[in-house]
Amino acid sequence: MNRSLFIFFLVLSGNLLFAQDNSEKISWSSIRTLNWEDFRAAPDESSSFSANTNSGISYTWNYSTASGKPVLENEVSSNFYPNRSWVKEEIEDRDYLLAHEQLHFDISELHARKLRKALSEYQPGSNIRGDLKKIYNRIEAERTAMQKKFDAETQHSENKPAEYRWRKFVAMELEKLKDFDL
Repeated sequence: MNRSLFIFFLVLSGNLLFAQDNSEKISWSSIRTLNWEDFRAAPDESSSFSANTNSGISYTWNYSTASGKPVLENEVSSNFYPNRSWVKEEIEDRDYLLAHEQLHFDISELHARKLRKALSEYQPGSNIRGDLKKIYNRIEAERTAMQKKFDAETQHSENKPAEYRWRKFVAMELEKLKDFDL
């Protein structure tokens, strides 16, 4: 009985240690923009939209006092998920729509930079885990709200003047936070 229990925990521990997120992702880069081949999910034919970008931000952190002083290390990334992003075959202006979808990814990168900035300014307190979670949740809520506002104001890319205003706005905001680019 004890040997079986030990083997069970050994297998469970191994699975937990080596579990990976098998979903492919593309990290944001100023030199590598999205292309339609990146959109690999099956299109949602019931959707009135022509394409869908699935992107987001994530972070990891580590805190140590081994050196005698508190050291907080973190890594923030902005990712595009090809296997969750799709495009329909029949679309009119493919380049224009691709730029719209790229802007969704750029908005995620903008918020990754905001998170990097916030984490660089954070002074570790007594509740590091809770503090970092609050910072992340606040910025993630801002990212989600901006994504929705972008689609609402551009009418999902149909309002070209609004689309071009958003492109300029996001480019300026990314430039303001260029020190927090990877």
